[in-house]
Amino acid sequence: MKKAPYILFLLIIVACQEKRKPETANSPSSEILEGLFQSITEFESSAQDSLFRGKHPIGQWKSSSHEQQKIDYDSISEYINSLENVSDSELTGQEVISKKVMLIKLRNQLAAFKHNMHLIPINAEGGFYNNIAYVLPNLSFTTTKDYLDYISWLPEYNKYLHENIELMQRGISKGVVAPKIIVQNTLNLLKPWAVSDWKGSAFYEPLSKLPDTIDETDRSDIIAKSETEIKAILATYQELQELFGNEYMNKAKNEPGISFIPNGKSYYENRVKHFTTLELSPDSVHNLGLSEVARIKNAMQKIIDELEFEGSFAEFLDFLRTDERFYAKTPQELLNYASWLSKKAEGQLPKLFNELYSLPFTVEPVPMSIAPTYTTGRYVGGSWETMRAGIYWVNTYNLPSRTLYTMPSLTLHEAVPGHHLQNAIAAEIEDIPEFRNNYYISAFGEGWGLYSEYLGEEMGMYETPYELFGRYTYEMWRACRLVVDTGIHYKGWTRERALDYMAGNTALSIHEVTTEIDRYIGWPGQALSYKVGEIKIKALRSKAEEGLGDDFDIREFHHTILKNGSIPLDILEEQVNAYLTK
Repeated sequence: MKKAPYILFLLIIVACQEKRKPETANSPSSEILEGLFQSITEFESSAQDSLFRGKHPIGQWKSSSHEQQKIDYDSISEYINSLENVSDSELTGQEVISKKVMLIKLRNQLAAFKHNMHLIPINAEGGFYNNIAYVLPNLSFTTTKDYLDYISWLPEYNKYLHENIELMQRGISKGVVAPKIIVQNTLNLLKPWAVSDWKGSAFYEPLSKLPDTIDETDRSDIIAKSETEIKAILATYQELQELFGNEYMNKAKNEPGISFIPNGKSYYENRVKHFTTLELSPDSVHNLGLSEVARIKNAMQKIIDELEFEGSFAEFLDFLRTDERFYAKTPQELLNYASWLSKKAEGQLPKLFNELYSLPFTVEPVPMSIAPTYTTGRYVGGSWETMRAGIYWVNTYNLPSRTLYTMPSLTLHEAVPGHHLQNAIAAEIEDIPEFRNNYYISAFGEGWGLYSEYLGEEMGMYETPYELFGRYTYEMWRACRLVVDTGIHYKGWTRERALDYMAGNTALSIHEVTTEIDRYIGWPGQALSYKVGEIKIKALRSKAEEGLGDDFDIREFHHTILKNGSIPLDILEEQVNAYLTK
């Protein structure tokens, strides 16, 4: 039983605390805060964490069971109370930021358990059953010890699968289940994992490349032990497939929104505030979306008029979706274009930033095991610790759905100056708690990504009217998210209504529209963060430009935005206000 291991520490610190307000990080409150952060890090750590650092986990994994998560809930509640009792007046500015970011992180975990979201451990893109795909290729398989370590954690992984099956069965009994469309996506994504031949499994792949340096006796031992463990895992996947295809599917609802599960509407209200980091209601976000859609549509119509296209807005969208000139012929052509755009964007960075990154990034296709239901592109972080570059993933599945005219916007968002620059700079910030180097606040991160698309105009990234239209269709896409996400999860919209709304207002392909709507269904509230964050950053830039006039320096402004890593929008505004009064 894992309880919060910090109570004695707090009593000792509080007993010696004096009433004072130092400017340094040496106050008793600072020491309490540092101790809490260390304790929380220890509390959250588990053997399986090493998988995401490219290392085989050693020892027992932390349980995912409902009982363990209830224990964790109680401990997290204690941590939150302790953090709230640390006075901001005795902390440095950075410590106040760290405290607020940690509270966001912990309250998010608390909300998920309180609303039984741990009983739905899946979304449209995957979940507990295929997350292993992200780590298997990065593990070391060169020595006998590597393979023996691998065999030793496979039973822990199988236990983890069973614990999640039990969570979903508990969800069935409580009426807390994913919608049918998410279940159907899950069944499709399960196919590569629920195979009958153990040699056709992803878990066998490392064994197919046993190095010649491993002697024959060890090879035979490794293969025999692996066969036993992998076959046991595959049996669990078969059980999982049976559960999803029958009992779970039968209990799943046709309605797509989170409001159709017990207390779902309350949870969505919580999600709106979490993902925007602002005190916003679903209705206010919905109305903001409608306003933004109208504004952006006018800008798109101006481009159509300048092109002297003879037809309606809908007919222009159909033209973009069907004309072959707007699509790559091969996956490599799409990857080559994305790579060229990445270097073109990188060449403009010194004009806009006075601090860049040391970690490089590369361009790769989205793995085919997840590509059919995956988004158009995504950024996958790397690190010096794991000796991996960042990755700008480009989805090469179903090429007739991957529009070339939106690639500049996608590249700016996912690579630079978007997520790679932002995440790499955050990872390299010194003198802050380690969790802040890695924690991601969606309103900040995705707001910056969308703002980066806007910067593309200043960077000369949009060379044709079609690419500029692509820029606006991506902004429209994010504006539509405000409408369809609140519509689906709060206003009772059907999936079909959401699909029609997105397809009728953006130039995204129908395949992209479908995968996007399904992503929102499986991830309530996250889609709101992009436009809300971008609006805030653009408003802060306008304020800085007006306040500083000729003294405004875009490089200094961007440094102010990025220098603290991922932070909530109210703190971001405080940082910009401080920058303006220097």
